[in-house]
Amino acid sequence: MMKEIMVETSARHIHLSQEHVDVLFGAGYQLTNKKNLSQPGQFACAEKLEVVGPKGVLKASILGPVRKASQVELSLTDARTVGVTAPIRESGDIQGSGACILRNPETGAQVELAEGVIAAKRHIHLTPKDAEEFGVKDKQIVSVKINSERTAILGDVVVRVHESFAPAMHIDTDEANATCAFGACNGVIIP
Repeated sequence: MMKEIMVETSARHIHLSQEHVDVLFGAGYQLTNKKNLSQPGQFACAEKLEVVGPKGVLKASILGPVRKASQVELSLTDARTVGVTAPIRESGDIQGSGACILRNPETGAQVELAEGVIAAKRHIHLTPKDAEEFGVKDKQIVSVKINSERTAILGDVVVRVHESFAPAMHIDTDEANATCAFGACNGVIIP
């Protein structure tokens, strides 16, 4: 029997630098932890922002803690809806990526991002021990068979290995909808 991994849907969200938190919410503002996420130390914030593009506006959650650089992760459908470019990239790889405006709907404060909009490349988080058990290594590209009502094999999945991770595969809402990967869903890594 092959070992399964939990598959989670990562909906549109925003990571902010402290500099942008200060502009959007006020100097020294600390984001409010609304709910811890499956990855240790990561949390959904109570605060939300608007992602503004030439064709429209979408509301998105902020994920904490703050990062070195602000980043917006959208599905390709979301990106088309607001009219922004969102190249498929690993989180943190934002050089030359899409642009947008981030706006606080409560105050109207905004930040213009010259780059930082991406569609997150589907990926798997594993600890070194988990990676050894699954027989994979950091940055390896694998396929994953999604076990759902609409079973599918997703290719081009990057394995990310770090001591601080918890085992989980992350896909965006477009991918979750296409594979019916809702609620409790698992997949099997195909190296």
